[in-house]
Amino acid sequence: MTETYRKPTLDKDLDKFATMEEATGLINRGFVTPGLALVFIFLCAVIAAVFVTGQPGSVTIIAAATIGAYMALNIGANDVANNVGPAVGSQAMTLGVALAIAAVFESAGALIAGGDVVSTISKGIIDPVAVSDPAIFISVMMAALVSAAMWIHLATWFGAPVSTTHSIVGGVMGAGIAAAGVDAVNWPTMGSIAASWVISPFLGGLIAAAFLAFIKTFIIYQEDKIAAARRWVPVLIAIMSGAFAAYLSLKGVKALIQISFGMALLIGLGVAVLSWLVSRPLILRQSRGLENRNQSLRKLFGLPLIFSAALLSFAHGANDVANAVGPLAAIVHTAEFGDVAAKVVIPLWVMAVGAAGISLGLLLFGPKLIRMVGNQITKLNPMRAYCVALSAAITVIIASGLGLPVSSTHIAVGAVFGVGFFREWYTERSTRRADYVARHRINPAEPGAVKGRIEEQRRRKLVRRSHFLQIIAAWVITVPAAAVLAGFLFVIMRATLS
Repeated sequence: MTETYRKPTLDKDLDKFATMEEATGLINRGFVTPGLALVFIFLCAVIAAVFVTGQPGSVTIIAAATIGAYMALNIGANDVANNVGPAVGSQAMTLGVALAIAAVFESAGALIAGGDVVSTISKGIIDPVAVSDPAIFISVMMAALVSAAMWIHLATWFGAPVSTTHSIVGGVMGAGIAAAGVDAVNWPTMGSIAASWVISPFLGGLIAAAFLAFIKTFIIYQEDKIAAARRWVPVLIAIMSGAFAAYLSLKGVKALIQISFGMALLIGLGVAVLSWLVSRPLILRQSRGLENRNQSLRKLFGLPLIFSAALLSFAHGANDVANAVGPLAAIVHTAEFGDVAAKVVIPLWVMAVGAAGISLGLLLFGPKLIRMVGNQITKLNPMRAYCVALSAAITVIIASGLGLPVSSTHIAVGAVFGVGFFREWYTERSTRRADYVARHRINPAEPGAVKGRIEEQRRRKLVRRSHFLQIIAAWVITVPAAAVLAGFLFVIMRATLS
């Protein structure tokens, strides 16, 4: 028999090489996403150079395009998570499917219905007369864009979903104060924006909790869950379809056609009736053969959740692309024509930068915030995620009717909080739930079983307090943080250029 001899030293060296190769691969993987982001920013600068070389202010426009691309990446990384996070957290769809759906519909919303005209002074918070000098105006917009992008980047790194609208508003306010003083700010408008910090999440949470209470009462804790689902799920689908139809009529296609609030409600009502008629036989067929348990109910909410994620992404792309390209379009117009206009036309290449940046930012950096919104704040299932999506659409409709400025980020995250805190309240106080658990999941003959179960329910905290406090803190300091940073950047820009 031939004995095989091994050289321990050689084997150790080979193992070291293998370990080094593995470590190098891991390190390189960490540089891939920022590397791709830098390549995108560079390509945007090149595209801007192709379109504006030889025109007045071309250097300024190229610099602004670079910053706008960075801003769009950060919007995609942070803000889009609110649209698909609940659906992913409830396992209605995988992270990969969610990223693909969101990227496609965000881009479609931005390019199809993103609007070709935007206000140059975001939300009317700065008096245009105070920054009428083109050089001052460009510096204000540039500082606002950089500060908002940096703040959103920092918030994403910390895992806090923040409002990109509030970030850019804070940036414009801070740079405007540095340029023209405190009197240049429209403080009543700023007051209404500050009020939305409370209104948006509270209203979103309240509506989401109300729908979850309805689902628990009329479906989950019924003796025949499947029969209850056949009766009420088509109604919920109709409400959701109508709400999204009205939402898209008011917000998603406003750049293509102007629809009054009353007409949007009529469109929503018509779509709701049609959806109810279509969904009844579909739910009846889908529910045949399902067991009488909660796991079966989740299957009935899966497809509507996917549609809601797609529609929310479309509406978000149509609305929030202006946060990335609005200041950029204003800079392009001012640099080319030498005047400060109240409204400007967005060039197609500028809109493309915003749409592509939001989608790429989502694909490269979005999973972190998607997981935060989807399953780290509170545990979601398809029914709870459905309540979050429905709340987002209805809250925007109510706010539009009342003329209130609200944040889609605050609404969605507030709805997640509302679902979680309602579950805590319901778990602790609902005698109906306790009776149901006692009859179905606990052996009543076991001494102390029911009492022990109820005591355990009362001790449970279903919303992670650390995430809750972290996100609330990020919301509160978004506007002042972006404002201070923008003011500082404006001073530096003016000192450098002078």
